[in-house]
Amino acid sequence: QVQLVESGGGLVQAGGSLRVSCAASGRGFLYYGMGWFRQAPGKERELVAAISWSGGSTYYADSAKGRFTISRDNAKNTVYLQMNSLKPEDTAVYYCAAGQDAYSSGRYMYWGQGTQVTVSS
Repeated sequence: QVQLVESGGGLVQAGGSLRVSCAASGRGFLYYGMGWFRQAPGKERELVAAISWSGGSTYYADSAKGRFTISRDNAKNTVYLQMNSLKPEDTAVYYCAAGQDAYSSGRYMYWGQGTQVTVSS
């Protein structure tokens, strides 16, 4: 069982930067693939970025490429999403998720409660 708690969301102007964090507790974090999802009002939840358990492989949605960076610190049981050059369309609730083999399978078993990111124009 893994518990996930996001933090670091907030209000930022367009063009600004924000880093959201996801702290994990429980067993097995080291072996879990991690992902950051987001859901904007009236839209479906989408995968923004993912990282393998080792951190050696990463995935980015087209909307995030070149602007967002996902990373993890297994010693701190934490995964990060650094977001630069933010746009108003990045406004959403951001969720982190975890799962065994999630990076390759796309199956995430555990979810955080989400953190709101709002980008003003």
